[in-house]
Parts: sequence; C-alpha cells; structure tokens
Amino acid sequence: MTKLALTLLVLAALPLSASDWSDTLIGYRTSSQFREPGIDGTLNKDILQLSHASGWAYGSNFFNVDMLMSDKNDPAANGKTGANEVYVAYRGALSFGKLSGKDLSFGPVRDISVTAGFDFNSKDNAFASKKRFLVFGPTFNLKAPSGFLDLGLWACHEQNQNGIVGKAVDYKTTYYISAAWGMPFELGGVGAEFKGFANYEGAKGKDGFGVDTKPETLANLFLMFDVSPVFGAKKKVYIGGGLEYWNNKFGVPNSDAPAPGTNKRVTAPMLQVQVHF
Repeated sequence: MTKLALTLLVLAALPLSASDWSDTLIGYRTSSQFREPGIDGTLNKDILQLSHASGWAYGSNFFNVDMLMSDKNDPAANGKTGANEVYVAYRGALSFGKLSGKDLSFGPVRDISVTAGFDFNSKDNAFASKKRFLVFGPTFNLKAPSGFLDLGLWACHEQNQNGIVGKAVDYKTTYYISAAWGMPFELGGVGAEFKGFANYEGAKGKDGFGVDTKPETLANLFLMFDVSPVFGAKKKVYIGGGLEYWNNKFGVPNSDAPAPGTNKRVTAPMLQVQVHF
C-alpha cells in the first residue's frame, strides 16, 4: 500500500503548476470547547490555516496546513505555555473517467477516482505526537446540486509515538471512510456555502499504552457567508460558524474517568474566517 500510495502522490503532484482551476485560502478558527485525552475540562485553541485545492486534466490536489495553538490547559512539555501543533494533510486524486475518456457515471455517482495521501503532525506537549499517516483507495465523486461531494473508501496506516512512555507505535492497517463536501448557494441574496468533512476510521490495534483502540469519528461542519461586499474586498472573504465532533479521539476509548484516564467526546462550536485567493 505504501509503494502504491507514494507512486500516486508523485503522479498527482506533478501538474500542480498547470492546474485548470485553483483555490487558495488563509483562515482562522477558534473555540473554547476543545478537549484532549488525559485532560479534564475544555480548553481554547486558536487555529491558523493555509489550504490549497486545484484541478488539472486528469485529477485534483488538496493540501492543508493547520497551526494549532492551545491555552495553558493543554500545556507544552515545559509546563509554562500552551502546546503548539502543526498538522499537514495532502490528498491527490486521479480520475478514472478522465484517464479513460469514458463516462463512468451511474446512479448518484458522476465519476470514480483513485486517491492517495498523507498526514503528519508534530506537537510539543509531553505526549510529543509525531503522526505519520497514509491513505489509499477509491473515491466516489457524487452528484451534487452545486459544488462537490466526495466519498472515499480507503485503507490507512499510521505510525506515531508515545512520548510519555518513550515508545514508537506502528498501528495495524485498517479501513477509512471519508466524506468531503463544499456546496455553495444563496441565502437571502447573500452568497453562502455549506462545507466540511467527516471521517470514520476503524480500530487500529493497541496504542502506546497497550490499550485496544476503538473506531474513531471526526467531523468538521461549517456554514460560511460571503461578506466581501460589506468590506469592498477584491478577494472572497467568508465568515461563519461550525462544529467539530470527535468521538474516541485518536482511537482512545471515550471515558469520564478523572485524568489521565479521561477522554470525553468533543462537541466544539467554532467561529471561522477565511480569505480566498
């Protein structure tokens, strides 16, 4: 799976400079209701985002970088400041319909692609996460009234580390169901968009503490409004609200036990601002 994924990543990334369309954004989102395993109570995070999506003759690319800055309730390893994290994700897709020159649509499906991608992160807390994550598999590009709606049925493999016990972790390969969408519309004459993603990852074996992992669900949903006319901005400026839902975060079973055994479900309302170029 690793060799196939890396090969597809190279092929998909080659035409980045010859895209038919592209959308690059700088964003900021925040909430005071985030949670982390092993920490009682909620915490605040400010998140800076750089994201790029583009399409070319035979596929598409998506690249995103988040810089997550926690308050003191999620302390850095030095115990004096809040932890900082960098999280990077890339997905490259090749369209079977475009490659073959045939119409592969049927029912709710307009095309089928093969997708490969990776995530990696680094965080400066005591756990010192260093996620290395690969995905590979088919994506069904579904018909939508506007915008896009994609459903991926992928295999995934993760390597990470547990800095608390000083142990590297090589998880089992498992399945990964991923939905992503962006649907623009007008509401009272104002441009708007319903956008987001939802991922469901199967259990991936034991974690660094020797605990069996559970299936994990992560979803981010946003309703964004185009406020560019208000500011007379030449670029598209969107403001809106959303929700992050995270069940069995990092595959750690949910628990209401006191720290360090706690891992409560995340339901964090968020505010977000995006500037598109």
